[in-house]
Amino acid sequence: MNVIEAVFITVLAILAIPVLLFFSQIFVSLLPSRMSIRPTYLDQKHLASIAVLIPAHNERQGIGATLESIKSQLNLNDRIIVVADHCDDETAEIAKSFGATVIERSNQIKRGKSYALDYGVRYLENNSPPDVVIIIDADCLLGENCLHLLTNLAMSKNKPIQSADIMLSPVGAGVKTKVAEFASIVKNWARALGYYKIGLPCQLMGSGMAFPWLLIQQANLASGHIVEDLKLGLDFADKKLAPVFCPAALVTSKFPLNKDGANTQRVRWEHGHLDMMVKEGPKLLFRSMATLNLPMLALVLDMFIPPLALLTLFVIILVVVAGIMMMVTQLFMPWFWAVILLLLLSISILMAWVKFGQSIITLSHLAYAPIYMLSKIPLYFRFFIKRQVEWVRSKRDNI
Repeated sequence: MNVIEAVFITVLAILAIPVLLFFSQIFVSLLPSRMSIRPTYLDQKHLASIAVLIPAHNERQGIGATLESIKSQLNLNDRIIVVADHCDDETAEIAKSFGATVIERSNQIKRGKSYALDYGVRYLENNSPPDVVIIIDADCLLGENCLHLLTNLAMSKNKPIQSADIMLSPVGAGVKTKVAEFASIVKNWARALGYYKIGLPCQLMGSGMAFPWLLIQQANLASGHIVEDLKLGLDFADKKLAPVFCPAALVTSKFPLNKDGANTQRVRWEHGHLDMMVKEGPKLLFRSMATLNLPMLALVLDMFIPPLALLTLFVIILVVVAGIMMMVTQLFMPWFWAVILLLLLSISILMAWVKFGQSIITLSHLAYAPIYMLSKIPLYFRFFIKRQVEWVRSKRDNI
């Protein structure tokens, strides 16, 4: 075996891990399970006191609907805390009109959602701490009994709890946004559900997150990381408090129609994810294995599944390179195994579409996915030459 063949086989083995895990998550998500995903507390009010913490930066367009959605699920001893973070619009005034407690924050150096969350928790620390803190983004709507489900589960498990956090396409959205919605369903629902059905934890997703007070009070929130939710979930897993998925609770938001806003959002998510993989992944992988921390290992391996478009691109490149190698060296097996990976990935995506995606996108529109994948190559190229490391708010529609 020459050096080129050895390098290729190594790359093939590395890529096989996320592809096989992705296939397993989707396959298991389709199987029946003894673990119920239906609400179990629909006829009960939560007994614990809660504070719904909303980080908000210039959210006047959507925060009213979010607050109305939340208020309908609150008990008398519950509160809404809005952190108006560097706002120069009417966000604070609108929040006050809905009865929320508004705390305003301004720090030109420490900017971003993680600092706003820390600011809100420090406020609660000195103002009658609740039993449970639930973090909701300022552009989200809650499903039925969402707060009650999250609160009861947080108190019973004494761990972070994550709702299903789904991004939907707005009215008038094009095929590209529909493909992105399908990818959101795959990542935040199908994959999380697959883990849930075999008793494994889920990643924190940013909104619809519930924490018992003592856990969130002691957490390292002010990380400054642009995917603070991913980092926070892994931090908890490292302490053997891996987040628990609550598929019965639902939080939804919409992709912005604004092209700049959608691009900013996508860059922040994907650059942040890749940055965590590169910088923190190997260290976390070693630590989870050294401490025999299976839930943490499951989350670290899940983190090593790159964004779906990038994973597909990697596998296609591998097939092409293996094909060229086969013509030059007459070695058939590397190409064969590369094609097997591509087939497994394709079958996984098709299974997810059949079960979860048919109401979102047609099969003919799903065929647009390769073009969508190619359109994201500049985003991935920028990761290596001009990586986004600071939090930048996505532009909302009509702003």
